Amino acid sequence: MQSLSRLALAAALSVATLSAQAALVARPGGMVYDTVQNITWLADMNYAFTSGYAATNAGGSGSDQILANGRMGWGAAGAWANNLVYGGLSDWRLPTLNPQDTTCSDNLDAGGSFGLQYFGTGCTGGELSGLFVTDLGNKPNESVLNTTGDTAKQIANLDLFSNVQSDGYWSGTAYAPSTGNAWLFVTYDGFQGDEVKDFFLYAMAVRPGDVPAAQVPEPESMLLVLTALAGLGLVRRRRAVGASAL
Repeated sequence: MQSLSRLALAAALSVATLSAQAALVARPGGMVYDTVQNITWLADMNYAFTSGYAATNAGGSGSDQILANGRMGWGAAGAWANNLVYGGLSDWRLPTLNPQDTTCSDNLDAGGSFGLQYFGTGCTGGELSGLFVTDLGNKPNESVLNTTGDTAKQIANLDLFSNVQSDGYWSGTAYAPSTGNAWLFVTYDGFQGDEVKDFFLYAMAVRPGDVPAAQVPEPESMLLVLTALAGLGLVRRRRAVGASAL
């Protein structure tokens, strides 16, 4: 029972540390809260496939086409995210990218009123690029699944997600200089750019804010539960010692 007490105490300390320091925090039911961007990610990065949605709705044409493996055109990806109901929540959407993200390695002048459009590697100013580059360690010319050189924090963050694809993901941001294109992020080389909307890419869902408080155990409540478990283990150990002495 001594090991139970130690385990409960360690867990309590971990909860307190995470609540104070974590940027990405696992939430119940397969969601991940970003305390910096104040958004909640769906942890399954190919949920359109694993949920059976892609296979059931496979077909269509152009931007609205869906493949059974979860890849889809930009229009279909947006419709999937906008109509998603998960964890009792219905305000899901595609994540954004930032065409004016000066952290990117390259830019081009699109002309007219559009001005500079930023693309390339090293981008961190969008929701999607910030997640992959900053939080998950997606380096230039390397897959996000390659954890060589990543920090312990980035590796732990990656473990919060499932079905991470080393491929391209749609953002919900249209490419203004060309109405037929939209912004994407490529996780096999850490690249932000644009692609025609009828190209097939994966999609992931995000929503604003944290999950409702009723779904998240308060740190204080969690600590009380863990402390109670530790106390229960100590009581049982004392009873066992007392019984052996009789």
